[in-house]
Amino acid sequence: MGSYGFGAAAYGVKDSGFGTFLLLFYNQVVGVPAATVGFVVMIALIVDAFVDPTVGFLSDRTRSRWGRRHPWLYGAALPIMLGWVALWNPPIGQSHMLILVWLFVTAVLVRSAVSAYEVPSQAMAVELSADYDERTRIMSYRYLFGWLGGLLMLVAAYVYFLAPAPGYPNGLLNPAGYRGFAIAGALFMGLAILVSAIGTHREIPRLPNPKIEKQSLAQNLRDMVETLKNKAFAVLMLAGLCAYTGQGIIYAISNYVASFVWRFEGMTFLYYSITLFAGVGVAFVVAPAVGRRGSKPRMAAWASTIAAVLGTAPFWLRLAGWFPAVGDPWLLPLVFLFAGLSTAAGVTAYITGASMLADVVEESEVRTGRRSEGLFFAGGFFIQKCTSGVGIFVTGLILAAAGFPAKAVPGQVPVPVLDRLTAIYGACYLLFYCLAAFFYARFPFGRGEHEARLAQLAATGVLESEPRQPAA
Repeated sequence: MGSYGFGAAAYGVKDSGFGTFLLLFYNQVVGVPAATVGFVVMIALIVDAFVDPTVGFLSDRTRSRWGRRHPWLYGAALPIMLGWVALWNPPIGQSHMLILVWLFVTAVLVRSAVSAYEVPSQAMAVELSADYDERTRIMSYRYLFGWLGGLLMLVAAYVYFLAPAPGYPNGLLNPAGYRGFAIAGALFMGLAILVSAIGTHREIPRLPNPKIEKQSLAQNLRDMVETLKNKAFAVLMLAGLCAYTGQGIIYAISNYVASFVWRFEGMTFLYYSITLFAGVGVAFVVAPAVGRRGSKPRMAAWASTIAAVLGTAPFWLRLAGWFPAVGDPWLLPLVFLFAGLSTAAGVTAYITGASMLADVVEESEVRTGRRSEGLFFAGGFFIQKCTSGVGIFVTGLILAAAGFPAKAVPGQVPVPVLDRLTAIYGACYLLFYCLAAFFYARFPFGRGEHEARLAQLAATGVLESEPRQPAA
């Protein structure tokens, strides 16, 4: 299970890079307006809307001596690495139009290649186990390693690649640092993907391999539409759209808030990253434990609400004049405390939501007679990628609305601008996470219904009488 989960580190690297540094790099380093960068990245989602379900559908129907999923896993590694290096090496000094075209093309290449790996990999989680609680544990490993990969790259960026350097007291504005950051990220992603593919290769004989009848393109499209007309799936997609858009805003604006509002410097970024990962560690333990004792929909709703309240509390307290000022010894401990707790709650919601999506597979199989893990997780993954699409776009609008200057210097941004930034950001944070909680709470089934469906499938001989368990 560890090797399977480790593959998610590749997506973590991609997600932290897109979400945390991409807007800052193209806006503050390259010099392209923030709203324009956000718009271009969001437009790339149009391509994702076609790529993700296509990968999921084709993955479900792939037949090879390596099974349905592994040909995709092995094939995705090199395109991801090449696209990642190209993304962070635009033709600086050329026209904004050329740079924006470069951003669009490389962003589409990276995200399409990530889809070719991540969609089949996530679908495999459903195939490793049909047990209601075991799925939450499997998903917790994916999120643990996904966040670990992203945070390791954050640490490497803050401590080494984008550390202060001669001429760049704020290393985040050093264009040379992003070249090493890109190469290291590409190598890490390639390693994570291959370790996961090789480590799970032995599972291929145990994974479901249902018969697929040849049929026309029109019939394939009708099957896709019928499969996706699923109430539980629609509810989770709405919840995920809100939750991951909120996460995307957090990622994209985090360096602005850390550098200009809280005035982080040097090793503070490292300590902050460690704090976030501590929150992920709490979620890794809490999500499976709480899931065994309660309702997944209720847990996801409560976790989203708690994340919203704790995550925005420092901003409301600051605006009210009740939070320590920059330079106060209590500022950093309190910022870290709220960030760690809100991260724990948010990741708990994400893990639970992913586990609920896995449970939709059997509900759909009973209704349609088809196993469509890849197609469902393609939809879920497309929603996750809104993190770096809609989230970056909204962040660009927030920065524009706040009047945040390009190539800003920490300590020289007017206080009214920072107040507007935190107020608008906090309101968006609350809105998206509370909407996510609203939709999570309306997921239409739980443990009892899921186990009844497994029994029904086992009785018809479609599913083994004992839930599949991953090998040790």
